[in-house]
Amino acid sequence: MNTSPLHDWHLTVQQAIALQKELAGQVVDDVHLPLATIRTIAGIDVSVKYDISTAAVVIVSFPDFRVIESTRAKMPTPFPYIPGLLSFREMPVILRAFADIHTIPDVLMVDGMGRIHPRKFGIACHLGLWLNRPSVGVGKTPFVGAYDEPAPQKGAQSNIIYHDEVVGVALRTRDRVKPLYVSVGHQIDLASAVALTLACVTRYRQPEPIRHAHHHAGEQI
Repeated sequence: MNTSPLHDWHLTVQQAIALQKELAGQVVDDVHLPLATIRTIAGIDVSVKYDISTAAVVIVSFPDFRVIESTRAKMPTPFPYIPGLLSFREMPVILRAFADIHTIPDVLMVDGMGRIHPRKFGIACHLGLWLNRPSVGVGKTPFVGAYDEPAPQKGAQSNIIYHDEVVGVALRTRDRVKPLYVSVGHQIDLASAVALTLACVTRYRQPEPIRHAHHHAGEQI
């Protein structure tokens, strides 16, 4: 896969924060991506246990979610847990997993945030820039911003506002279940990111590419 290395990983907390502020301006968040143009999606997840990180990358076909290719990588967790700096903790092992992937996915779907982030540069943005692919962040818990609770039916959504700007959407993916938090990572607009997330939901709360990655990383679904 054609990658765009952006920096090395030996950074202090202060350097990592400064880097996020700089790279946030390189994110492209206004590209309409029609569902009809998407054939493959990479689901991405990381599990950390006993200070060992395991990344799973699963390539599925779209819209039928057939697994085309999958891989895992493990390494000692390289960065402490600091809210807002997740990508510096998880991306090195994700990139190691991607080194064994032969299929170039049309879209990356990351278990984590994109623009829903204090500096508008969550892991979905960081990974999308590094791999030069469209990317979407799908988080399970709110991080920053305020929103109205969406209506209880599947597909209901509410904009997430942070510093007077829409940074994402709280999206109900099943009737009467907790919403997911969807945001742009890179090379896609928010409406396309939400449409893709909904199109990837079947019987479960989480979209299928991320569910496959959860399973492959060894986590409970």
